[in-house]
Amino acid sequence: MRKLIVAIVTMSGLAFGAPVRSETLTDALISAYRNSHLLEQNRAVLRAADEDVAVAVSSLRPVISWAMSGTWAEGQYRQNIGGIQYTGDSDSLSGTASLTASILLYNGGRTQMGIEAAQESVLATRQSLINVEQQVLLAAVSAYVDVRLQTEIVALRESNVRTIGQELQAARDRFEVGEVTRTDVAQAEASLALAESSLASARGALAVARETYKATVGHFPGVLAPLPRAPVTARNLDEAKAVALRSHPTVRQYQHQVKVADLSVAIAKAAMLPTVSGSVGVSQGLDDGLTNKSVGLSVSQTLYGGGELSALYRRALANKEAVRAALHQNGVTVEQSVGTAWASIQVSTAAIEASRSGVSAAQTAFDGVREEARLGSRTTLDVLDAELTLLTARASQLEAEANRYIYSYSLLSSMGLLTVDHLNLGIPTYDPEAYYNAVKNAPVSVQGKKLDRIMEKLGNK
Repeated sequence: MRKLIVAIVTMSGLAFGAPVRSETLTDALISAYRNSHLLEQNRAVLRAADEDVAVAVSSLRPVISWAMSGTWAEGQYRQNIGGIQYTGDSDSLSGTASLTASILLYNGGRTQMGIEAAQESVLATRQSLINVEQQVLLAAVSAYVDVRLQTEIVALRESNVRTIGQELQAARDRFEVGEVTRTDVAQAEASLALAESSLASARGALAVARETYKATVGHFPGVLAPLPRAPVTARNLDEAKAVALRSHPTVRQYQHQVKVADLSVAIAKAAMLPTVSGSVGVSQGLDDGLTNKSVGLSVSQTLYGGGELSALYRRALANKEAVRAALHQNGVTVEQSVGTAWASIQVSTAAIEASRSGVSAAQTAFDGVREEARLGSRTTLDVLDAELTLLTARASQLEAEANRYIYSYSLLSSMGLLTVDHLNLGIPTYDPEAYYNAVKNAPVSVQGKKLDRIMEKLGNK
């Protein structure tokens, strides 16, 4: 008999194929990372910042340019020869070709400081990209948990409709034999209508959750696997805040922006110093073939510009103060986010414990009321009220468990650790240094093919 059962199970597996693999939270996170247009947008913003370094570096190099000009003229002339006036037509063609090279020799260090400022801006933009990565992954976690929650809520509502339908049928049967009144039947009918309405709302909420999942992860959810264990965060609140102040990308972003502001002040001050540049050139007449060569050195300095340079310097100082204040405020905001997430986890944990007790008590009460109603000591309304209480308790437990799970990842994000690398998702990640290393020395167009290969490689991440 046992062999027969095994054979039947084996044949069933062959007939219906292998079971469908459930989609895990890790699968959803990987898909969200790979399909996020928001990440693609900010990666492009980072590459633009990389090019700012190349632009700044190019200012230290010579500028070589050429020019050609040509002139054709036609007119009339008048000439007196031996007292006789002669007139006639004339035309001429002249042209010049020139090649000039110029280089900046000194400008108070503004160019070098501009390069350093551009490099700090790149580092700040990289931290902004990490923060966007955290937002994408947290949205994926929320979408995954919400789909599972709404699916379970729909199952609860469907069970509720079935149970009330059974109670309605029982009320109708008892009404037929005179054990209850028409009022009991009407109460059951009203409760069934309300349950069906709640079921429709739950299905609508599930449809919304599925759409959110698609927008976040990149496809509609299939069969979702149970949630894995919540991530490890910190042993206590103080440790979580300390990690956040060290690791959160927005804190690091503002730290780099402070350095940019310091350099901007130095650049504005150096703008008041002289600028020295040199040039060499060669030109040749296209009509006469004569060649001219030149070497030049120019020194310039603004003595009076209507107060513009002083105003720019004061503006740089004000911006420096603003960025420093923003850095301190960002630290306060990060600590607040950590504290809020920590408190939310504690509240959700307490809510789970309370809801579990509530579900147990509501289940006992419902079983007892239904049995008493069967014996005639309880009304149909009592049974319906007990069923509603049990449903509410179960829904509250599901919501509390979902909230605590999301808050765990929110805390991880507040600490600056919600990244692909920290979660060990095991996939290749975008390398922000690949493009930067290719362009940081301001490559010329002959290296364009190399950049194309790098862009293609980055696009496959």
